[in-house]
Formats: sequence, C-alpha cells, structure tokens
Amino acid sequence: MNPPIVCTIGMTDPWNAAGVGLDVRALAECGARAVSIVAGVSAQDARGVHHVHAVPAESIEAQFDALAAAPLAAYRIGALPNAEAIRAIAARLAGMRVPVVYDPVLCASAGGTFLDDAGVSAVVMNLLPRTSIVMPNLREASILAGVPPIADAAAMGEAARALVRLGAAAALVTGGHLEGDPVDVLFDGELHHFESARLNAAMRGTGCLLADALAAALARGIALSKAVEEARTYVRRKLQRAIEVGGMRVAD
Repeated sequence: MNPPIVCTIGMTDPWNAAGVGLDVRALAECGARAVSIVAGVSAQDARGVHHVHAVPAESIEAQFDALAAAPLAAYRIGALPNAEAIRAIAARLAGMRVPVVYDPVLCASAGGTFLDDAGVSAVVMNLLPRTSIVMPNLREASILAGVPPIADAAAMGEAARALVRLGAAAALVTGGHLEGDPVDVLFDGELHHFESARLNAAMRGTGCLLADALAAALARGIALSKAVEEARTYVRRKLQRAIEVGGMRVAD
C-alpha cells in the first residue's frame, strides 16, 4: 500500500533546519510521501532571518495546478511571506475535504519576522477558517487570538478557544516556552492537556516537526487527540538526538 501524500506549503530555509526542506524529510520519517508548494525563499541562519523573497501568487496557483492529479491526504502549512500568498492559498483550500494543519510561523526562533500586520490579518480573516487545526506557540497564539501574553495553561486554553471562534476547527497551543515542565493545550470542542517532563535539550524546527508528524498521522486516519500524542512523541525523540550544525541545534 502506498503511503499517504501530504502537501507541504511554506518557505525554504537554506540549512533545511526548518521549512519545506525539513518537511520533506520529516514527513517521510512519519510514513507519508511529501509533495510541496513553495510560497517564499528565505535567507536565514543561526543569527536570524536576513531576507525573504515572496513567490508571486500566480506561481503559487500554478504549483497547485501542477499537483491536481495528486491524491492528497492532508495539507501542512508553515511560514508564509505575505498577505497575497496567504489569500491565494486560502482560496485554493476552500472546500477541501482533507485535514489542513497550519503552523503559523510569524517569527523565526533565531530572530526576524516573516509576516507584517497585513499578513497577520490575512491569516485571521482568510486562512484560519480553512484550517482543521492551527498550532501556534505562546507568542503566536497571543498575536492571532488578540489576547494578552500567555503565561499558563489556563490562558493557553482561552487562546485556543478564541482561535476556534475565529474559524479554525481546532487549535493546539504549544507551551514549550512556559516555565517548568511544558504542556500543550488542544481545544477541539473539548480541552485536552498534554504534559511531559522538560528535556534538557533545544533544537531548531521543533514546530515544523510537530506539524509534520501531526499532518502525517491525520493523513493516515488517526484521530486528532491520538495524532497529537504521536506527534509529540516524535518531536521528543528528535530533541534527544539533535546535532550541532552551523551554530544551531538541528534535527539529525
């Protein structure tokens, strides 16, 4: 039996420590075949994001057309460069019947931003209503949901609820930046808390890997809560095996 096909939509990273390059490898590790749509090209390294080139909307649309024959089982969306790209992608996702996993990468972990205020507004107005699950970190959840800075699991739950009110079918707010042991909070009509002991490890691209593993699990027909558990286990395993490359801790 052929593996399910997942379409990753996002930007490139020259180190493949994040972005579409990492997605292709991670999806394969998680039992899916990746196809991809490039929405932007970034120049980034351990010091941050230095330049972003946005792919024109017509090129994004042409890439969708080129994949028309692909029997897609899920979409996985990452960093996007601007409002134009977001609106083009959202229009193509209208009416899709497969899971759409969106990791709203607004800023790079090493520094630098991807989306301006117009882009954030386009996410809220156009893209969130097309997503099966949005999975922001604490800062991204605060920005998208329009809530104060998030400091505990209760506030994470409120932000997740707010994101669903804005149109996402479900929201997973990730708490890796909380003090103490991390907790992730899922709202899909009910609140679910996923807790684990903090690992003494750091790695670039953890959000990308979590989204990849989640999209692959959903593409295989796994229920959402179970898929989140599976994705978290995958990321913890990658954290424990991270390697040093170019001044960064990255997935092996």
